[in-house]
Amino acid sequence: MSAHVNQGDLLRLTELIRDIRIGLLTTLNHEGAFHTRPVETLRVDADGTLWFFTDWSSPKVAELEEDFRVSLGYADPAKKIYVAISGTGQLRRDLEQAKRLWSIDQRAYYPQGPEDSRLAVLRIQLQRAEYWIAPGRLSYLVAAAEATLTGKPVGIVGDNRKVR
Repeated sequence: MSAHVNQGDLLRLTELIRDIRIGLLTTLNHEGAFHTRPVETLRVDADGTLWFFTDWSSPKVAELEEDFRVSLGYADPAKKIYVAISGTGQLRRDLEQAKRLWSIDQRAYYPQGPEDSRLAVLRIQLQRAEYWIAPGRLSYLVAAAEATLTGKPVGIVGDNRKVR
């Protein structure tokens, strides 16, 4: 992330990701097609770095070795919150980081714990992100009334921020 980032927007972005936790990670397969799957966000650092576990035998390992660009999407439709991220992914064997990220829930996937030889730590460095927080129905009704009276579309209803 560059130094000109609005720290308030970055803080809000990291809070939204922490609350939603499950994202859809997209990589490019060897044919150049998108490959998307759900992932659990284990930690979000203050600078927007995201941390995950994956299996060394997962297709995403070969995909990231070929092209490290990734996209992540998070959504909480009940709260009308949406987040889109693009960045770079890096896989590593890092026992100390695995121990810091570890929770008992992970044992279902990695029965040997953080030392499991199949466990890879996936680090995603945020390059760009955008989030949308839509207001309740009343705000849309007010916006619709305003657009009807003025004959002009309102634009964005709610909060929309870009983080680079």
